Amino acid sequence: MYAVESERARTSKQGQEAGALQFRPARAEDAEACARLIFASGVREFGFFLGEPDHRCIEFLQFAFTSKHGRFSYRRHRVAVTGDDNVLAVLAMHDGRTIWFDDPHVALMLMVFFGVRSTVGMLLRGLVLESELPAPKSSQTLIAHCATDEQMRGMGVFSALFTSVLRADLIHVEPDRQIVLDVLVSNRRAYDLYQRLGFVELPRRAPISRRLPQELESVRMQLMRRA
Repeated sequence: MYAVESERARTSKQGQEAGALQFRPARAEDAEACARLIFASGVREFGFFLGEPDHRCIEFLQFAFTSKHGRFSYRRHRVAVTGDDNVLAVLAMHDGRTIWFDDPHVALMLMVFFGVRSTVGMLLRGLVLESELPAPKSSQTLIAHCATDEQMRGMGVFSALFTSVLRADLIHVEPDRQIVLDVLVSNRRAYDLYQRLGFVELPRRAPISRRLPQELESVRMQLMRRA
C-alpha cells in the first residue's frame, strides 16, 4: 500500500520505464529488498501487529521471507526487476485453499525470532487485525504486500507487475477464481490505483473492532472481470 525507496533503484536507469522490466517469482536471495517493500506495504499494520521498531519488523520479514512456507515466504511473492535484477515492486498471492498452515507457521516464526513472551502479545493483536483483514475464502486468492520502490511510483511499474501476474498465474490458470485485496481507507492513492486495475469495493461486513486503531480501517476490493 505504501512505497519505499531503494538505493539500487536510484542508480538504475533500466527501471525507468515499465517496458524495461522483467517479472518473475521471488527468490530467497531477494529477502533484503523484498522485506523492506513488504514492510512498506503495511507500515501501520505491521507496527500494530508486531509492536516493534521499524528495523526489527523489517528484520523479521527478511527472516520469514527465506522460509519455504507461510504467508511471508518468497514462494508466495512475485517481483518486478530491472535488467540487472534489482527488485522494484512486489506482491504476494494467498490461495484460500492452501493457507490452513499459515497461522501455526507464523506463530512458530515469531517464537523463533522474538521469543515466546513477545509472541503471545503479537498473536493476540494478530487476531484483532484479522477481524479487519480476514483470510481469503477457499474460493478466493488474496493479493497482498503490494509495494513499489518510491523512485518508481507513478511509472506503471506495479500495474505492469500486476497485469503480468494476472495473466500468468491467475486468470490464465483459473479464469473464474475471485481475486481480492485490502486497502486502508486513508490510502486514496492505492485505492484509486486498484480501481484503475479493475477492482471494486465490497460491502463492509462489520464495524471496525474497538480494539483496532481507527487508522487501520480498511476495505476489501474484488477484481471485476472485463468482458
